[in-house]
Amino acid sequence: MRTLKDLPELSGTRVIVRCDLNVPLDGKTITDDGRVRASVPTLMYLIERGAKVIVISHLGRPEGAPDPQYSLEPVAKRLGELLGKPVGFVEETVGAKASRAVSELGSGEVLVLENLRFNPGETAKDDAGREEFAKDLSELGDVFVSDGFGVVHRKQASVYDLPKLLPSAAGLLIEAELKVLERLTDSPEKPYVVVLGGSKVSDKLGVIDHLLPRVNKILVGGGMVFTFLTALGNKVGSSLLEKDQIETCLGYLAKAKELGVEIVLPTDIVVASKFGADAEVQITSASTMEETPFGDKGLGLDIGPDSAKLFADNIRSAKTVFWNGPMGVFEMDKFANGTREVAKALTEVHGLSVVGGGDSAAAVRQLGFEDNQFGHISTGGGASLEYLEGKTMPGLEVLK
Repeated sequence: MRTLKDLPELSGTRVIVRCDLNVPLDGKTITDDGRVRASVPTLMYLIERGAKVIVISHLGRPEGAPDPQYSLEPVAKRLGELLGKPVGFVEETVGAKASRAVSELGSGEVLVLENLRFNPGETAKDDAGREEFAKDLSELGDVFVSDGFGVVHRKQASVYDLPKLLPSAAGLLIEAELKVLERLTDSPEKPYVVVLGGSKVSDKLGVIDHLLPRVNKILVGGGMVFTFLTALGNKVGSSLLEKDQIETCLGYLAKAKELGVEIVLPTDIVVASKFGADAEVQITSASTMEETPFGDKGLGLDIGPDSAKLFADNIRSAKTVFWNGPMGVFEMDKFANGTREVAKALTEVHGLSVVGGGDSAAAVRQLGFEDNQFGHISTGGGASLEYLEGKTMPGLEVLK
C-alpha cells in the first residue's frame, strides 16, 4: 500500500486529505474530539513539508443536502487549536468559493471544506454520481492522502473514487490502525481474549466467525448476551433479544467447544424496572432474571459485579485483548460499572490492548480514561470489525 513516504516533493503542493472528523456534537460543542486529535500527526507531517493542506470529511448523515447542524465549522476551529495555527474554513465542498479559498492557500496552511455529505454524490449508489463528485474534488488538489480509517470500508466518492484520479497514499493514522489490526489477525500473542458487547449479536456475526479459530476466549456482554442466555434456556424478561439469532448462538457455543475456545457469559445481571436513569435496579443471577420484583418486565441493562470481576480477571491474564462494544448502558451511571471495569482491566494488560472504536471508544473517554492508558484506541468501529471479519476494504484496496 502506498504511504506518505512514497509521495513526491510536497512543498507548495495542494494535498487533499480525507480525514474522519465525524465527531459527536452538542449544538456546536464537540463532546469527544478523539477523531480530530487522531488526524493531527498526518496533517503536521504535511504542514512541516510545506504542503497546502485541504481537509475533507463528512459529519453525521445530512441526506445529501446542506444542514447547519452537521456543519464542520466547529471541527475546523478545534483542529486549529490542536495544530496551534489558524485553520481556514469554507462553507462549500466544491464550487467557486471552495476553488477561490484553495487558490489563496499558502505553503504550510490548512483549509477545511464543508461536509462532504452535503453533496449527494459522496454517497451515491451509482458509479457515475460518485465519479462526477470525485472529479470535482480532484480539481482542488494535486495529491490525495487517505487518512479517515473510519470510512475505508465504504465505497464512497472521497474514499474510493477520488484516489483513482490523483497520486494517492495512506496517511499515518491508517498505517497505525492497520499495524495493530494485522497483529490481531496474523500474529496475536496468546492468551488472546476478545470482549464483545453492544446491542446485537447480528452486528458481530462476521467477527465471531473469523476470530473463533484464532482466540482463546470470547467474553460476551452488552445487549447481545441475552440472545446467548436465551439459547441456553434462560428467561431474560423484556431484555433485548434477537429471536432469529438463537440458533446462531447455539452454533457458536458448539463450534467454540469443538475448537477448545471458551465463550464466557455473565453470571449475574443488573436488572432494571424500566429503561431510565431513575429506574429501580436489582442484581440477580443470569439464570433467574425473572425472579425479581419486576418479573417478566425487567430489563437487563448491565453485567453484574461478579461478572465484571470475572471478565476483568480474564482480561488481565491475557497477552492480547480486543474489545468492541460496551457491557451495558454506560451513559447512565447505574449501568456503567461493567463497562468501567472492563476498560480498567484493559489498562492493566501486560501486552496489546485494543479498544475497537465506536461506542467503546466513546465509553472509555466518558468514563474518564485517557487514550494513552490503552495500547490502541481505533477511530473506526465498523471498519475495525470488517477488517477483523476478513472483508475487502474498498478504501484500502484502491491505495495498492
